Amino acid sequence: MTPVDLSRSVVCALRRAVEDGELPVGVVVPERVVVERSRPGGVGDYASPVAFGVAKGAAVAPRAVAEVLAPRLAGLAGIERVEVTGAGFLNFVLAESPVAEVVRGIRARGASYGFAPDECRTPEVDAFLDLPLGALRERVVHAAVQRIVSSQGVAGGSEGAVRIAPVAKRDGDVRARYGVDAAAWAMLCVPGHETPVFPAWLLVQDESSEFFRVWYAHARARALTRNAGQLGFRGEPGEPGEAYGTGALLGALRDHPLVLEAAAHHRAPERLVRQLVVLADALLDFQYHVLPQGDEKPSAAHRARLALAEAAGTVLAGGLALLGIDAPDHYL
Repeated sequence: MTPVDLSRSVVCALRRAVEDGELPVGVVVPERVVVERSRPGGVGDYASPVAFGVAKGAAVAPRAVAEVLAPRLAGLAGIERVEVTGAGFLNFVLAESPVAEVVRGIRARGASYGFAPDECRTPEVDAFLDLPLGALRERVVHAAVQRIVSSQGVAGGSEGAVRIAPVAKRDGDVRARYGVDAAAWAMLCVPGHETPVFPAWLLVQDESSEFFRVWYAHARARALTRNAGQLGFRGEPGEPGEAYGTGALLGALRDHPLVLEAAAHHRAPERLVRQLVVLADALLDFQYHVLPQGDEKPSAAHRARLALAEAAGTVLAGGLALLGIDAPDHYL
């Protein structure tokens, strides 16, 4: 059960509750329901305030709406239990998904992991080399939004929806100074209405640069595959054992579909940028435990860790492609 699956399940439960007469006929069922990570001190893995929005138009208390939905959702595969807290918040405790299941899901979708079920095309990357500087930022942002929205099976992009702040004249030709990919990263990492900043770390190849860490993490995933081949083994979905960083990496992979869905809904590529940084940092922490050390022989756990690292590299590549940025297999 991914967060996006959870969101869709809530919409279906709402629709069925109205059809069965448990909620008033006048209830408007939204096309999308907000599901977010439970905050510190909260209950479960994810939470949704959907009952509050539904209650407004139905003259029903939010908690009453939540209490109708909770038992309908509690019996679904992948959900361990549903609790109603406060004035009507739905809190979900998900059944633990084996690491192998997550990896197999990513392998099945490839770089389109997190896309809508019928969307499996990997977007082409635009170079934007010939655009005049005055139109550059607007085109980069609109193109990224269009790719992200399309990945969720929604027609339409962002043209005319939000004013896009251009690159400041003082920054000059950012493509020539920083390179097309680094410049695009800087233009996309802040909301469209904010003027982008081009920090010195865009040119730095070390951990102080978020852009470098994302690029490097993808390259490291590819290098791990090559190194494992030299040792005579390859990645296979399974349980990675007690390897440091497994939980953080797995959590970032599970959250990825939800982040894509939210980025599409809000026309906010900066959300995807932040997600790629989280995923890259988790992979860079995890990478040290993938290959055998010293005289150690490759085991089933090593094969499972490699498969998990490869899955993370695949998701990074797909995310970068949505932003219009290349994902290098080598980083020198």
